[in-house]
Amino acid sequence: MCRKKMTRSVLIIDDNPAVGEALSLALSLHDIRPLTALTPNEGLAMLQHEAIDVVIQDMNFTADTTSGEEGVALFRAIREQHPDLPVILLTAWTHLETAVELVKAGAADYLAKPWDDNKLIATVENLLELSESNREVTRTRRERKRRREALQGKYELDNLVFASEAMARTLELACQVAKADVPVLITGPNGTGKERIAAIVHANSAVRRGPFIAVNCGALPGELIEAELFGADAGAYTGANKAREGRFELADGGTLFLDEIGNLPLPGQMKLLRVLETGQFERLGSGRTRQVKVRVLSATNADLKAMIRAGTFREDLYYRLNVIEVNLPPLTERSDDILPLAEFFLDGRAELGDAARDAMLNYPWPGNVRELKNAIERAALLSGNGPITPELLNLAPHISTATRNLDEPSRETVEAALHKADGVVSRAAQSLGLSRQALYRRMERYGLAAPA
Repeated sequence: MCRKKMTRSVLIIDDNPAVGEALSLALSLHDIRPLTALTPNEGLAMLQHEAIDVVIQDMNFTADTTSGEEGVALFRAIREQHPDLPVILLTAWTHLETAVELVKAGAADYLAKPWDDNKLIATVENLLELSESNREVTRTRRERKRRREALQGKYELDNLVFASEAMARTLELACQVAKADVPVLITGPNGTGKERIAAIVHANSAVRRGPFIAVNCGALPGELIEAELFGADAGAYTGANKAREGRFELADGGTLFLDEIGNLPLPGQMKLLRVLETGQFERLGSGRTRQVKVRVLSATNADLKAMIRAGTFREDLYYRLNVIEVNLPPLTERSDDILPLAEFFLDGRAELGDAARDAMLNYPWPGNVRELKNAIERAALLSGNGPITPELLNLAPHISTATRNLDEPSRETVEAALHKADGVVSRAAQSLGLSRQALYRRMERYGLAAPA
């Protein structure tokens, strides 16, 4: 439900009643509810009991001083108690340098006295929109956290790190189908963690106390895959000096995970189909039929339907394996997982710099979670005692998008953006793709002030 406009509230903290009245009138004319406080303590008390969207605070509350120390203390108290609340600083020219420093520390913006009502209202409106957006983001994050905690409380997730909605949906489906004694096909690109999902399915299944046996069908020569799966008697092939159990026998009473199932040769596919249908098979070189009860999970990054059309994968086996499909999305489709995974892989060994975080979020990660883990491991080894940078992550071949986002705007570009935004720094920053704090740093570097 949308909030009514007059429920948008701005708290004015200024020891001059005339300032409070003038600001209140300007805000009321734009359907914004003003509240006023004459002292920092009164303002902080109101923040405890009122729903405030934006604060406008003076920088000076003592008649015999122009240091702005009172304003600095008030701002820091607000930031400590309400870290997400936007604060606009009202400052005289003597406090301008202090105001700029506070913007770097997190203040939303500053306005010089006497202020321009149009600029003031534009700044407040922008911050109110941002505040509402932040509330929605907070609500979404809270709901996602609740959902993650519900999943973790109900199912065994093998300490899997995730924050994205896409991964939550995948895990919910995987845990739901775990209870059913049917084959599951896990699909998705390489490096996304399909074996982890298979382990989670097993951990939440009726056979979780049985063995979990994994075999990569793409890591073995074709002539050895059948022996690996079904076992072999002594003399069944060159070098088979003694009988050996296959993976099906080892997985009896539990789960067998067949990774890269598309690499299984056609003869092996036929034997696998028989086991799925009857639970029976023979070792290579043996005429004895063996019986097992195994939950089969399989995974592939290949297009099995295309392989069926090409005659390299059996259609009947495909439908036997794919009773239920669980798709694992690539990392680019669950970007909320990138930084939590990176922090998990770092394990406190180094700190991710802001530029590295931006680069990671803009990088396509073709190798998915496996590539992310390798990049973090390498960067942690090379970082020494310093923060991790984009260069240490070695993402240069694919970092063009991030590089564009991090390009340094020229003095002329910054100046033009400020004029176009009528001096509203938050609006100029948005047009440049920068945070307000980043724009203030560039303004200070170029010796620029917001136009009067």
